[in-house]
Amino acid sequence: MAVNPNAFDALPGGGFVLSGSEGPKAPSGQIFGPDGRSRRRFPLGTRLKHLIADRRAGFWTGYADEGVYSGDRVSAGGLVRWDGRGNHAGALHPPAPHHHVAEAGTINVSGSTVHATYWPGAPLVETGPRGIVRIRDLPVADPFALAIRDDRMLLLGGHERDSGTAARADAVHHLRLTEDGAVVIGRETLVFPNGDAVRRYARPVCRGPHVFLDTLRTLRQWWVLTSP
Repeated sequence: MAVNPNAFDALPGGGFVLSGSEGPKAPSGQIFGPDGRSRRRFPLGTRLKHLIADRRAGFWTGYADEGVYSGDRVSAGGLVRWDGRGNHAGALHPPAPHHHVAEAGTINVSGSTVHATYWPGAPLVETGPRGIVRIRDLPVADPFALAIRDDRMLLLGGHERDSGTAARADAVHHLRLTEDGAVVIGRETLVFPNGDAVRRYARPVCRGPHVFLDTLRTLRQWWVLTSP
């Protein structure tokens, strides 16, 4: 490996992609083939928060606001799509009034469809290789992760707008998606199977109806939260 990895994912067709902690505009991304040999190094942007592959066309990256405003052309896209060879294949350009993307909040990839929230406002955008499909306003702000199954969505973390409460890592909101928004239909507090409270975790990985959590207690143990 030519980078100090901080994120990776398997690519469709075999092989995998790594992102490393490098300086701005440095070749911080590295593609490996199915044989384990390095195929390419390339700039993967600054202040990467999310790296998640789809199962058909490549992978997606999302960036913190420090990267979006860093002057790095890759990170400026906020949410960026790549093909399986590490070629830049597009970025999120939502229409007004949600056109400003300051930071990628959550990303869920299912097949080649991506659901994501971003700041400001934390709207839910549905997108894919062919462009934006739909944008919805959500009643929950600052979510940490999302799972989606048909017209039902689970949000982990965050808080309901105008509730006067702060965002909580253990808050779970169940929502039903509508044409242009969503309605909260249930609320829970997340606990571990043994009943222990959930106070902190690493950045979740979200795929379809599943949220995968690394609890920071051990790198060898993951938990899965599934939307009903």
